[in-house]
Amino acid sequence: MRQLLITEAKLTTPRAAAAAGIIFAFLFGASLVLVRLAVPQNSMDSTAWLSENPGMVKLALRMVPYAGIAFLWFVGVVRDYLGDLEDRFFSTVFFGSSLLFLALIFTASAMTGAILENYAASPGGTSSSELFAFGRGLTYQLMNIYAMRMAGVFMISLGTVWFRTRRMPRWLAILTFIIALVMLFGLGRDLWVAILFPAWVFIVSMYILVRSRSILPEAV
Repeated sequence: MRQLLITEAKLTTPRAAAAAGIIFAFLFGASLVLVRLAVPQNSMDSTAWLSENPGMVKLALRMVPYAGIAFLWFVGVVRDYLGDLEDRFFSTVFFGSSLLFLALIFTASAMTGAILENYAASPGGTSSSELFAFGRGLTYQLMNIYAMRMAGVFMISLGTVWFRTRRMPRWLAILTFIIALVMLFGLGRDLWVAILFPAWVFIVSMYILVRSRSILPEAV
């Protein structure tokens, strides 16, 4: 009876991972789209979005904590899914980069929230403040340079583990490498490229979900 309960718990793990990944993909992807639509990317000192589109940015910021929770759960269950096949070196890089990614997007979101709160308290002073320019530039660097690079490292390390252990199909590992290289070297000023990361998480989650459904009836 105890063995049966343990087996059932392990079989439900991939579905939990898929659900968490899908939730992250939708929440984080939606928050990126809202920010990209509300905040101009061609001007680092533009303040028009503070008065024209604050609602879109606030909605995006509300999604980020829940997206982070889902992503953390997704990471934990994916590690458990690898089991004894997990490589210590690549798994350390994989786990460390995922935590750095979360810390960076949380910090960037907090900075953006602080900018909005500062503008609400003093609209006239914020638009001409050097502090605003510093906060805007720091948020851009944290989110679009460092966080996205950590996402690329996360994908490369996980793709390498998949490729070596064959836990995932080879086409998915190769796709992971391609998207990771784009995240590492091709982001630049085109901020829409960041959408590739939640899209990749969605693909991985859907594969795990479909595979778990095909395995479950056979185990029963």
